[in-house]
Amino acid sequence: MMEKVYVAIGNDVQEGFATLEWTLRKWSSSRISIVILHADINRDFVYTYYGKLPASYVNDESVELLNKYQQGKLNKILQQYIDFCGEVKTETLNIEKYDEPIHKRILQLISGLRICKLVIGATFFRKFGNLIMGLKKIQQKKPDFCELYLISGGKLIFLKEENNEGFIEDDQGVMIAKLNKKRGSFKGWIGKMYPKNPKSPRDSPSSSSSADSPSIWERSAEEIEKYFNNLLDSNEDEEESEIGQASNAILENNGFTELDIPQDLNSRQKTGFLRVKIGEAKDAIHLKRREAKESVQRYSKAEWAITLCNSRVDDIEARLNEETTKRGDLEKELEIVTEQLTETRNGIEQTRSTIDSTFEIQRELSNKLKSSTLSKSQSEEQLTKMIHKRVDMIQEIEKLRKQKDVMQRRIEFCRDKEAIEAVARLNHLTFSYKEFTTDEIKSSTEHFSEHSRIKCSGDFTYVYRARINHTTVAVKLYEVSEEEFGSKVKILSRLQHPHLVAMLGFCTELKCIVFEYMHGSCLRNVLFSNGRKKQALNWRSRVCIATEVCSGLTFLHLSKPKPIVHGNLNLTHILLDRNNVAKLHGFRLDSSYNESDIRSDVKDFGSLVLQLLTGRNWSGILDEVNEASVMEVLDQRDGEWPLQVAMELARIAIRCSGGNTGMTMVMKEMEELRKKADEVGNNKISVDFDEETVIPSFFFCPILQDIMRDPHVASDGFSYELSAIERWFGMGHNTSPLTNLELEHNRLTPNHILRSLIQDWHNKRSISVS
Repeated sequence: MMEKVYVAIGNDVQEGFATLEWTLRKWSSSRISIVILHADINRDFVYTYYGKLPASYVNDESVELLNKYQQGKLNKILQQYIDFCGEVKTETLNIEKYDEPIHKRILQLISGLRICKLVIGATFFRKFGNLIMGLKKIQQKKPDFCELYLISGGKLIFLKEENNEGFIEDDQGVMIAKLNKKRGSFKGWIGKMYPKNPKSPRDSPSSSSSADSPSIWERSAEEIEKYFNNLLDSNEDEEESEIGQASNAILENNGFTELDIPQDLNSRQKTGFLRVKIGEAKDAIHLKRREAKESVQRYSKAEWAITLCNSRVDDIEARLNEETTKRGDLEKELEIVTEQLTETRNGIEQTRSTIDSTFEIQRELSNKLKSSTLSKSQSEEQLTKMIHKRVDMIQEIEKLRKQKDVMQRRIEFCRDKEAIEAVARLNHLTFSYKEFTTDEIKSSTEHFSEHSRIKCSGDFTYVYRARINHTTVAVKLYEVSEEEFGSKVKILSRLQHPHLVAMLGFCTELKCIVFEYMHGSCLRNVLFSNGRKKQALNWRSRVCIATEVCSGLTFLHLSKPKPIVHGNLNLTHILLDRNNVAKLHGFRLDSSYNESDIRSDVKDFGSLVLQLLTGRNWSGILDEVNEASVMEVLDQRDGEWPLQVAMELARIAIRCSGGNTGMTMVMKEMEELRKKADEVGNNKISVDFDEETVIPSFFFCPILQDIMRDPHVASDGFSYELSAIERWFGMGHNTSPLTNLELEHNRLTPNHILRSLIQDWHNKRSISVS
């Protein structure tokens, strides 16, 4: 439960703050709320320019304005007290003015509100009369449940008695006030506030010179002290006497204006009565003039005292500022010395840390040297063992070579036999394609979900990725009539070429065709997409892609009974498999064509080759292309182009862009360029195998376990000797020889790069390859 502490304070703000600060410190460990007791403004009197006057002597409007002004000042002081208390709950209680003395009103509040804790500031009784008398009566008559605390200057004071005379001591036992004792001297009071000669370790010359000769302040100190004591002695009864005199004068004036002459007087008596009243008025006027003259003298005296005190204050403030400046300089010097000391300490710590780390490094190096010496001895022992093991391996290799010769002769025999059987099978081979059901297509494509839909160059197509019989395929939908769909299936069934996307089956009901799935995406994605790794398409790969596209397009133009035109040859309609082998798709399947369509295909091929050379789109500006402009913008990001190969490929592309040549001639030139590129690439590849180095494992055919002569890549991504993998397929296998997983198809692609590496290795060992 929150306990209330009542605090009675006056209008002296500094004394009030000191009293509140003592209260908050006293009950800092308890939950309390503070009630500030303050006296209401005195509405019987008003404070005017002429001094304190009874409210009845001033008109009502002026009284209201003056009271409002006094009330505003009081509210401002109370708000300052509330803000000073901070988070402690604080409220105010107004002690209204009654006829009885203030100490009786306090006792009534203690009993009525049952105040258990009361703190009274010394300035609270200043406007109500004698301080000690009021406190003495409250202390004598307060109930026992009320704890009374008297505060002066922020310190606890005690009210005691000595020979029936009251006096006040602070919490150190020093008497600070006494009943019926004359007030302390003004000189002593002002001396405590402003020392006459403050001692300083570094007195300025101005202060020392002023101390030698008596100043104006010292000469006038006694006169100011007398003036101050006169003010204090006359302050207690001045208000009542002045108010009484002002009231009598005003009443007399009002009496003259409203003079009531007795009616029973004759003319002479009335004249005498009036002379008496006029004499009294003259005396009142002389009294007022004398009082006004005395007021002017007091005002002049007060101005003189204020001016002298202000000069003293300025002098003290100047000395204080000087001392403050000196203290600031000393503090700065101390900070500098402290910083230097701190830097010195930090430097010592860093040096110590460096020395410790140096010793630690020395220990680590010593340990590493020991471990290195041990590792060296162990390595020498292992090297000796490896030499002996190598000798054993050479002997084993000789045995295996002899066994290999025997196996080679057997393989050659089987090869001849299988070749004869393969020719016989090919004579009776007929192509057949599976017709899939609607359920098979829908289940494999997840009912043609968007997840299965294939993107090319960021755009969705009508092609869906599917899984049929554990094989990934591509399903393409056609929006054509049944007759057109049947014609497309018939034409595609006749088109079998290594560089055309092969048809695997179809579904008549859904009008869709099942193609082999190309894992490498379209050529546009590979060339221009930031998400793809372009280093796979170096200049040799690009020459191979151009040759393979030319091969597929030439096959279409030479189809019988009528040529087939592609009609829309671009990077999007060229797909790559895992080994970057290019295949065409998306060509027209109608039988209508003319020479302009074939020339358009040739121009499109020229534009495509330019894009492979430069890595930019040349569509629409083919008329401005020349060999020099192409050589200036070669795409060197994936490897530097050989100048001879690039120039020859650019000439072919520019000639095709004109549309004045046929694909048969272009195909011959591309084959020659490809051979030239292989020769240049073989010269650039340096695989320095030492005579005693083990042959690289990827040179061996996984089936024959011998160095390959004509390596070809199967659909599982591995390279095999052509004759060995063909015999594998001829024996009825449709799985990978290495992984034993089902192959997507049986088509083979020459691995020219691996063949070049093997030839280079043979040349270095002076072994000819037939």
